[in-house]
Amino acid sequence: MAGSGADRFAAATAHLGLAPQRMPDSTHTAAEAAAAVGCEVGAIVKSLVFLADGEPVLVLVSGDNRADVDALGADLGARIEKADAATVKRATGYSIGGVPPIGHPAPVRTVVDRDLLRYSTVWSAAGSANDVFPAAPQQLVEWSAGDVASIGTR
Repeated sequence: MAGSGADRFAAATAHLGLAPQRMPDSTHTAAEAAAAVGCEVGAIVKSLVFLADGEPVLVLVSGDNRADVDALGADLGARIEKADAATVKRATGYSIGGVPPIGHPAPVRTVVDRDLLRYSTVWSAAGSANDVFPAAPQQLVEWSAGDVASIGTR
């Protein structure tokens, strides 16, 4: 994997015509990202990796929610564990804080928090803690082949 995470993301998603933006300050947390782009915290996509019976699962959660591990486990019919940083990097090709919902070296099973569908536009990491891109949440579902589920809790 040569180049920065943002460069790899741009190359992997070039066919989608996205408009990634580099923010002057960190967008590592949902609150930082919302402040940087000027949106509600809920319109920020948190890309989290868990293990479902040992297999990586990417969970896209609304920024104002926490991932409900019990609901995720019930939805997937699996035992859920949090993935460590090395597993996140191996599964997605990106480091924690910059994991995008799409643009991975290989497909990753994805579950999308139903609460993201409240918004017409959501903002996601674009390969680094300073790069983000806007998209309609339904596009993220389509591009990631994600399953929509009620897996977020406040």
